[in-house]
Amino acid sequence: MIDRPRFRIALTHDFYLDDGRCRYENIGLEIVQKYDHIDITPLDNYKSPIGSDQLCDIQGVIVMAPAVTTQSLNASDNLLAVGRFGVGFDQVDIEACTAADVVALNTSGAVDRSVAEATVTWMLALTHHVRSKDALVREGKWDERIHHMGTELRDRTLGVVGLGGIGSALVRLLDGFGMNSPIVCDPYCEPERAVKLGVKLVDLDELLSEADFVSLNCPLNDETTGMIGARQLQLMKPTAYLINTARGAIVDEDALYETLQTGGIAGAGIDCFPDEPLTQPHRFRQFENVLLAPHSIAWTWELFSTIGRTAFQSMIDLSLHNEPHGVLNRDVFQRPGFQQKWARLCL
Repeated sequence: MIDRPRFRIALTHDFYLDDGRCRYENIGLEIVQKYDHIDITPLDNYKSPIGSDQLCDIQGVIVMAPAVTTQSLNASDNLLAVGRFGVGFDQVDIEACTAADVVALNTSGAVDRSVAEATVTWMLALTHHVRSKDALVREGKWDERIHHMGTELRDRTLGVVGLGGIGSALVRLLDGFGMNSPIVCDPYCEPERAVKLGVKLVDLDELLSEADFVSLNCPLNDETTGMIGARQLQLMKPTAYLINTARGAIVDEDALYETLQTGGIAGAGIDCFPDEPLTQPHRFRQFENVLLAPHSIAWTWELFSTIGRTAFQSMIDLSLHNEPHGVLNRDVFQRPGFQQKWARLCL
């Protein structure tokens, strides 16, 4: 058996309760148990951005909510990897990671099924007026059910903004619902891939004009920040629904609020917001045709277990001097500083 150097993986403080127990029943920790050289440790307090003092004595950190900035990486002589517990990486400065000879990772693929399933849940709940019909029974208004007639998914058109793993899983999951062929806006999608999935590539304006459901599944970056504003919302059908399970800042929230007030669209499912966490009731609560979730609509026990196993396996692979899954800054492997650090800490 090879006597490997200790490899310390820290989890950010938001994984834990005040008494030190993990908040979540299963985050895939069992995958590390057969590796004697791996140590798991919590960061001692919550900071966002993460402090450089928190990362100076570890080899990998798995991050839930806190940001990782240039300042976080100031003392990164022994840090090899920053891993996101999820797929979004807008809170991690990828360029700063590369400059600090740190590989940035996410758990691509691990969230696809859960987010796609949650999106379908919202599509069905919105079109069948689940929230309103539930309230009729709770409030003893049985005879008002005639005013809450729903619609089905068949013969409707799904518009997907961002055909990554989640968007692709959504298209596959809806196959069999009798919907029209999906339309997709993704400037980075190869035409051959679109053909294989049976979708039509269109520009954003055409998608917004034709879709009965607009599902946002793109990352937050300079291109997508504020991408759905007043003009774009005006293009949508008054019978269409907007579903955002990506990032809040992709949508101009003020414009969406005004659109919902004036009945410009049929409704929305909103899982994420420009400023999180929300500690006061949100103004969208007034709309009966809007479903809200605290950036957790896709949270399931299966999701957290899959994300955790993926994140830990990437760290394990790195500790064994193998290239890990989910690399966001592949060019870091070409840097002599990273290679020297990797060899020093893992060989």
